[in-house]
Amino acid sequence: MKVKSFIRQPIVLCLTLITGFAQAQQLTSSNGEAAELLISKSGEHAIRVTFKPVSYEKPLPLNPALATNASYAPVLKLRSIENTVHQTIGKLKISITGNPLTVKVFDQQQKLIQQLVFQENGWIAFDLKGKEKVLGMGEGGPKPVRGVNWRNSVVQFDRRGTMDSMQPRWQGDAYGSRNPVATLIGTSGWGLFVATPWVLVDMRATDKGYFIPYKPPVSAGQAQTQRNQGQNLGKGLPPVNEMIDGLYDVFIFDASNPSVMMQQYAAITGPAVMPPKWALGYMQSHRTLQDDYQMTSIVDTFRMKKIPIDAVIYLGTGFTPRGWNKMQPSFEFNPEVFKRDPQKVLNEFHKNKVKVVLHMVPWDRDELPTLYGSIPARKEESTHSLSHIANYWKQHEPLVNMGVDAFWPDEGDWFNLHERIKRHQLYYQGHLSTNPNQRPWSLHRNGYPGIAQWGGWVWSGDTESSWKTLEAQIAVGINYSLSIAPFWGSDIGGFYPAEDYSGEMYARWHQFAAFNASFRSHGRTWWLHLPWGWGLSSMGPKENRNNPPESALNNPAIEPVIKQYNELRYQLMPYTYTLAWEARTKGLPMMRALWLHYPKDSTAAGIGDQFLWGKEIMVAPVYEKQAKTRSVYLPDGIWYDWWTGEKINGAGRVNKQIDLSIMPLYVKAGAIIPVDTVKQYVDEITNTPIRLKIYTGADGAFVLYEDDGISQDYLKGKSRTIAFNWNNKTGVFTIDPIMKPGGLKNESRTFMVEWVAEQKTKLIKFNGSKQQIKL
Repeated sequence: MKVKSFIRQPIVLCLTLITGFAQAQQLTSSNGEAAELLISKSGEHAIRVTFKPVSYEKPLPLNPALATNASYAPVLKLRSIENTVHQTIGKLKISITGNPLTVKVFDQQQKLIQQLVFQENGWIAFDLKGKEKVLGMGEGGPKPVRGVNWRNSVVQFDRRGTMDSMQPRWQGDAYGSRNPVATLIGTSGWGLFVATPWVLVDMRATDKGYFIPYKPPVSAGQAQTQRNQGQNLGKGLPPVNEMIDGLYDVFIFDASNPSVMMQQYAAITGPAVMPPKWALGYMQSHRTLQDDYQMTSIVDTFRMKKIPIDAVIYLGTGFTPRGWNKMQPSFEFNPEVFKRDPQKVLNEFHKNKVKVVLHMVPWDRDELPTLYGSIPARKEESTHSLSHIANYWKQHEPLVNMGVDAFWPDEGDWFNLHERIKRHQLYYQGHLSTNPNQRPWSLHRNGYPGIAQWGGWVWSGDTESSWKTLEAQIAVGINYSLSIAPFWGSDIGGFYPAEDYSGEMYARWHQFAAFNASFRSHGRTWWLHLPWGWGLSSMGPKENRNNPPESALNNPAIEPVIKQYNELRYQLMPYTYTLAWEARTKGLPMMRALWLHYPKDSTAAGIGDQFLWGKEIMVAPVYEKQAKTRSVYLPDGIWYDWWTGEKINGAGRVNKQIDLSIMPLYVKAGAIIPVDTVKQYVDEITNTPIRLKIYTGADGAFVLYEDDGISQDYLKGKSRTIAFNWNNKTGVFTIDPIMKPGGLKNESRTFMVEWVAEQKTKLIKFNGSKQQIKL
């Protein structure tokens, strides 16, 4: 029986083996069972390949990493193959052959994008091409080799050349926590996401990679708890009882246009929700507390010193000798710390325009056997169990009703993968159930595709304070942003202080974090994570065996640098908030690999110690001690030094002379960067107009996004966008409001337009209608 291609027919094809047609090859799984191949559309540039035993007739198991619209109904269903099957799906062309079963995906010009070869042993082979890099694969890096000093090792950015066990784990060295995902991006123009099964990834060969299905050990059925979390019994992995032997579910992307691939990936895993605007401001974390007067006085110090801040975060007792609550896990305020009524303290914080975030640890399995359900609960859900997230959330409600603004759900490493994603859902839907029109925010240790739709923010875990860690965090953030979600950050200064931890290292880390989504200072010996901490004569409570020497204190040079980059973060807030909107609408991360915007530049594709903040700003963190210069790669085109305005031709490296106050930043010609005045918190009202910095030398465009920054009204369209366009040939700058029904009106306002190279400015009165300004 010959398999035919029905390209023009919209109906689903079901091609089965008919007894007596021996020339057709029946599809079988690795265990010899009859199997079925389903090919579905998942966007114009993405397909879904599902291979399963015929005996498995149920719908595919629920995968919380996938949005409900992850794919359409199958376009092809095959149970046997004689000749090559051809099919066009969206903008892709598919070719399927048997013996072994091979699915090839081509673009419209018949260029092979990627192929999957289903092998007899159950492995799936895929192509590795030339000298391309393979990026993504989640957060974190390789486990340090015993006996090897990881501080001298090369940072892993390109994932090729290794066998990755894909084991979720806590890790405290340069990379931090490992949150793996089998989402691979080849810089030659392909993407793969293995949604099922959980796989190990072997890329030690030069031309082939292999997905190796995870085989649960006998002990994997045992419950992973807080007490046995040192063992790998299934923590961070899909539940064993939901693993279907012989079931494969893989997405293939055409990534020749990386931005399109990211948008399609976001549609499959769920679009990001907008964070509250304050979450993009600076957050100061605290550990061992004296009392509530110390807590409020630190905020007073920020305001007195005019160092911008939007939120304070308090650790729980047990993770520090004296935290905000009784011994974790606990929802009760610590009477040893709070001498005043906690309600009054919260009111004082809010009066001082800061939000309050509380550290929270989950109950162990005795009180939280699992996590399931939705808020509000669906009709078919039983809400009698402690494990229903609606019941667990109720324990948080008194704190929210008192004014606690957000939570930092720590630990939970013992949860399986589905519970980890469910925990993000808990803190999103739960907060909305209590405050229906207030955007939730929470910060987690664990992440996976699918969390963005629940406001998923992740930090890299408990890293060590070292220069190598700072270097590695750049690569970690880039790969996380490509493969999990758009909002990520690193503990400023590292969590575990070491003897070489210094004010210089803290300042360099702070500069880097000013261009992370999560801009948070946190770590042990926590006074040294305050902006003014290195200028004190005491480092406060010492919470680690290794600490910097007392001689490193009394350093007045650090605080001004911290203040400088806090101020820069707030000046760039209109730009940064727009990036959050682009994360939602385009699936683009805030922290971007150079490959995303320069896919044909092979040098740019391999750079893991620089990144783009949005499309326009090149960020080159300094991670070498006492560095006097920083080598920076600039792709082809004209670039401007942010600090000096110097014009530079790209397509090579430049050596930027630096001092402690300078982290190299470059802006591409054609960029239009909205820059606000310095604010002490994001909602501070000022009369100073936004400055629109135009970098001439190429045409450019930028769409500014604005909403109220706090409510869910943006989901109803209550926002506004203003398109800015620069025509380099005519020298005309255009301001064009994009009007939409139900959107916020463009009220009269002023902009200060600045042509950077020409050193020319014009104050423009914008009346809400299209305007053109000549240079």
